[in-house]
Amino acid sequence: MQGKPKFVEGKVDWKGNTARKDKHGGMGVSSLVLGTFAFEHMATFGLAVNLVTYYTGVMHFSIADAATQLTNLLGTSYIITIAVAFLADTYIGRFKAVLVAASVEFLGLGLLALQAHYPKLKPPLCSIYEKNSHCVQVGGTKAALLFVGLYSAAVGFGGIKAALPSHGADQFDDKDPKEEGQRSSFFNWLLLARCLGGAISLTVFVWIQDNKGWDWGFFASTMAMFCGLVIFATGLPWYRIHVINGSSALSAIVQVYVAATRNRNLILPDDFSDLYEINKDMEAANQPEVLPHTNAFRFLDKAAILTPSTQNSERPNPWKLCRVTQVENAKIILNIVPIFCCTTIMTLCLAQLQTFSIQQGITMDTRIKKFDIPPASISVLPVLFLIIGVPLYDRIFVPFARKLTGIPTGITYLQRVGVGLVLSSLSMAAAAIMEVKRKRVARDYNMLDSIPLLQPPLPISVFWLSFQYFIFGVADMFTYVGLLEFFYSQAPKDLKSLSSCFFWSSMALGYFLSTITVKIVNGVTKNITSSGGWLAGNNINRGQLNLFYWLLSFLSLINFCIYLWVSSRYKYRKVIPDSANESSRVHELQIVQE
Repeated sequence: MQGKPKFVEGKVDWKGNTARKDKHGGMGVSSLVLGTFAFEHMATFGLAVNLVTYYTGVMHFSIADAATQLTNLLGTSYIITIAVAFLADTYIGRFKAVLVAASVEFLGLGLLALQAHYPKLKPPLCSIYEKNSHCVQVGGTKAALLFVGLYSAAVGFGGIKAALPSHGADQFDDKDPKEEGQRSSFFNWLLLARCLGGAISLTVFVWIQDNKGWDWGFFASTMAMFCGLVIFATGLPWYRIHVINGSSALSAIVQVYVAATRNRNLILPDDFSDLYEINKDMEAANQPEVLPHTNAFRFLDKAAILTPSTQNSERPNPWKLCRVTQVENAKIILNIVPIFCCTTIMTLCLAQLQTFSIQQGITMDTRIKKFDIPPASISVLPVLFLIIGVPLYDRIFVPFARKLTGIPTGITYLQRVGVGLVLSSLSMAAAAIMEVKRKRVARDYNMLDSIPLLQPPLPISVFWLSFQYFIFGVADMFTYVGLLEFFYSQAPKDLKSLSSCFFWSSMALGYFLSTITVKIVNGVTKNITSSGGWLAGNNINRGQLNLFYWLLSFLSLINFCIYLWVSSRYKYRKVIPDSANESSRVHELQIVQE
């Protein structure tokens, strides 16, 4: 006799019927999400690293301007995740958000391929590294075409980042202990998918860009994005689709702050059960989750104080009176903010590996026997480590650590992030040491003014840069998944897509911070260096990139000390069992608080 089918609360299939565990979701269908993520990174990972050479070599930006253009582009793509996640959670749903974003990215990459193919759409050929060259920087309609293509791809890139991880996590029921463990593994495999796609992008696609031309490189990215789009759409009949209610969870958070400000002169009741909350039976039937009152950020509790004007109202104005659960959601978001701020510095370090480290590689010997390695491809080394390291971490380290700590994920999310922050500081220190070595070789061989690409490279292998990339790759393994899981687990249910945006937004701020930092450093050091600033000019051999790396290493170390203080004070949200049968369930978040 066939057992009664199990339904998944809050999820439907593509026809709008309640999703069933035996037909929808799970690890099997989540593999389509992983495949989409892999192809999307195959399309864009190499561009994020090698695009600076397109800016300088084809569009004739200076090195510093190329770096800021790239960080601005990446920062914009990540900040867009907030808007897309808001739309995904509130109006269009996560599946449709990913579908639209992937389509926009596909069109943007296609437009870039078109521009790169026709000489009339680009500036005349020229080398900015020659002293007496008068290269024409891209401008006018050509610049407009460039930025429309780039920022269309950025919009799609950000949209996929905003909704795809959360859509993948939707395939698991967080009320089922088995599926919750699978969800944790899913985030680890998400990083692996990113690395697999990134490895192909950093090797095959970068080689195509540097040797066959940027038109073929952009075309390869366009086809990869098309494959990802098809794979994602194929899974529609088997997806668990999150139900949207048309109301804005983000607006509900803002309402708490407005109501608390309006009620700032009111006195909090001694008994917090006197704060406003709707009928518990109604709440259980209609609300996605119930949160008990906590004593953190008590000034926000004033948003739930009943007054004579609101006490007798059946539907009080939400901008004047908020429920306790609504207030607690606002507290959760506010509690996350300090952690969020401490993670931006890591992306500031990453931005340098995607910009100035590539310029270092252009001056160095890229040969392995008779094969030339594109400088951007050196970034594949930490990616290859992650391809090996992530399965080992998930299958060996996590089970072993789980036995010692009793925590399902082995170590807590914040411990994992902390390891990554320390390693990012070490990565910048390694980069500074390698830059000193590279410049010493240039000086010893009287090649400080050699022209990259047009003259023989420095007699030092580009693989010396692998140290800084390798250390940062290990840091990425810890921080990337740790932050995604942390934000997803801590955010209110109605803000799950926005939860992943905390991570992407921290990266956006890190990229924008890189742009600001480069400008400030060049401004402060303009009159004390012959090149007009530590990072100014097109001759990296005459700059002071090593001092800039040391500065970032020092800032990262200070940031880690602040993070230790912030994370030690952080209180994980409690998991509320849905039934007596779940009351004995041991969850990481409860263990950490004890």
